[in-house]
Amino acid sequence: MAATSSSGLTFKLHPLVILNISDHYTRVKSQTQQSLVNNTNNGGEAVSSSPSQRVFGCVIGIQRGRTVEIFNSFELLYDSSTQSLDRSFLEKKQELYKKVFPHFYILGWYSTGSDAEESDMQIHKALMDINESPVYVLLNPSINHAQKDLPVTIFESELHVIDGIPQLIFVRSTYTIETVEAERISVDHVAHLKPADGGSAATQLAAHLTGIHSAIKMLNSRVRVLYQYLLSMQKGDIPCENSLLRQVSSLLRRLPAIESGKFQDDFLMEYNDTLLVTYLAMLTNSSSTQMKMGNGTLHDKQHFSKSQEMKSQGNVELKEADVHCSTMNELVDKINTAYERNGRRGGRTAFI
Repeated sequence: MAATSSSGLTFKLHPLVILNISDHYTRVKSQTQQSLVNNTNNGGEAVSSSPSQRVFGCVIGIQRGRTVEIFNSFELLYDSSTQSLDRSFLEKKQELYKKVFPHFYILGWYSTGSDAEESDMQIHKALMDINESPVYVLLNPSINHAQKDLPVTIFESELHVIDGIPQLIFVRSTYTIETVEAERISVDHVAHLKPADGGSAATQLAAHLTGIHSAIKMLNSRVRVLYQYLLSMQKGDIPCENSLLRQVSSLLRRLPAIESGKFQDDFLMEYNDTLLVTYLAMLTNSSSTQMKMGNGTLHDKQHFSKSQEMKSQGNVELKEADVHCSTMNELVDKINTAYERNGRRGGRTAFI
């Protein structure tokens, strides 16, 4: 298999496609495991499920010149016995999607796995009557915490001569992630969903802030690269390229302009308002805590007066000590709770 493609096509992949493939794989895997559990509970033999459960579907989008943009995808039915796709189901889905997205065309297909298999070429060739040069999007569902890139690979097919015989082989292609406003909102919503392990709000906030910090850090490093490149071009160390300068100029126009006086005034106003609201919340919480402490002290005095009247009945000293210990414990708990809440809101931490 060749390392990279030589077609010169530019691929843009939308997050919706990755979410669709991941959702398809998760549903199929969950349904397969549930059917195995039901079969075992009903007295059937336990059959181990295949760890490489694969799903198949088509990717649709638009090709403008040498740029291929993959917008969406839909599922397909796969017959494992014949290792082929259900053609009638494919044509029906294509017709339905054509009514909703008249400008989208079938660009290729997708599947799951760690790498392209030999049987995938048979499916790839079967789609060539729809698209003469289909693309193959492969999602690796296995979790690798050391991997920083997306587990998605895009393959093209090229005709190579191997041992004197022309053969179609899969070659890797590079791609970029392209998003629209609706997709950014959806991805942000998915990223802020509460984890299944019951993570706290503080953990989610820390993860969110860490992601924002990483994004700003990456943006800063890339802007520095452009700055150093333009500086070298200005000094004459590297030749001047007008096409690249136009791209840099277009990119800089998209960056937010935050060095204006109006931005500084608006930022300071928002910052001061936030501090004021936080301070008022702390004052309200402290006042509530003081009222609870006053009620606790009054309750303590009432118990103490009652204990004075019970001296003639015996064991008064023991009951009095119990009342004071209970009341003091309540006061300590209230003070710790108040300061703990203030600490979560940006105030001081508990000192007791």
